[in-house]
Amino acid sequence: MKMPARSLLYVALTALGGVHPAYSDTAIIRTVESKSYNDVLQLFNEIGYTAEQWQAGIREVPRIEITSIPQRWQEVTRTIPVSDKKNIFFRLTGSGILQANEKILSEREHLLNAINKKDIQENEWLASLGVKYKVIKQESDKLDNAAMIELKKRVDIVPPSLALAQAAEESGWGTSRFAIQGNSLFGQWDFSGKGIKPKEQRSELGNYGIAAFESPQDSIEAYMLNLNTHRAYERMRQKRAVFRQQNKEPTGWDLAKTLDKYSERGNDYVKSLHAIMSYNKLNDADQAHLWDKGKIVVSPAP
Repeated sequence: MKMPARSLLYVALTALGGVHPAYSDTAIIRTVESKSYNDVLQLFNEIGYTAEQWQAGIREVPRIEITSIPQRWQEVTRTIPVSDKKNIFFRLTGSGILQANEKILSEREHLLNAINKKDIQENEWLASLGVKYKVIKQESDKLDNAAMIELKKRVDIVPPSLALAQAAEESGWGTSRFAIQGNSLFGQWDFSGKGIKPKEQRSELGNYGIAAFESPQDSIEAYMLNLNTHRAYERMRQKRAVFRQQNKEPTGWDLAKTLDKYSERGNDYVKSLHAIMSYNKLNDADQAHLWDKGKIVVSPAP
């Protein structure tokens, strides 16, 4: 049952003097209105974001953000080549994942600086971060040593290979009803009464739905916060922390082994994620980094 909702990227960003403080205000350098999937493929070709470039070992990823998943995607994927479907899905989602990780890396950098400077008491930003990552309930609560250790464990990235595999698995390559109706890529549950109702809701599990989002990017960021805070994924966070302690990069393949509680399928779910990673060679995505240019917004036409 799904619970409610230092890669090379880190090296590249810190080598340039740290994560850009205005990541959320990255200038939009281009807006593309997409009337068909061919418009997206044309954009990829224009900016060199292609399978050929990837196979040549180029791991630079442009900042692309799609505003929504159009209804026609569900229909088009029934007839287009599978390679085109995967190309579009992985490249758009992959850029969003790297941008979400960039935000987390910025938070982590500020957190580690605060810890090193022992600037913990009466730090409003740190208290706000503690609430966001659910180590304290309210900003007036004390961030003691135990809370700081836990916060350091939680404020960290999700390897792109893992996020890509889960997005593909949970959303059917972006074609599920929840993806189309609510930009939901990871099947997060929602008990607020505002979620999208499953066609066959199981009453014994309560009044639940699948969380809907304003954009696919919002879905990605919510998914990462979910993995970084929910008690069901403590093993994932602990395994990632061990990688950090050993000065190693956490890999999606290894962290996937801890996510048997993300689905009722348990270990079969983990096997499915590994199969997606292996067949689509997603491990290479953990070496990807964002370009230092502005953002391209893709807006699907109605």
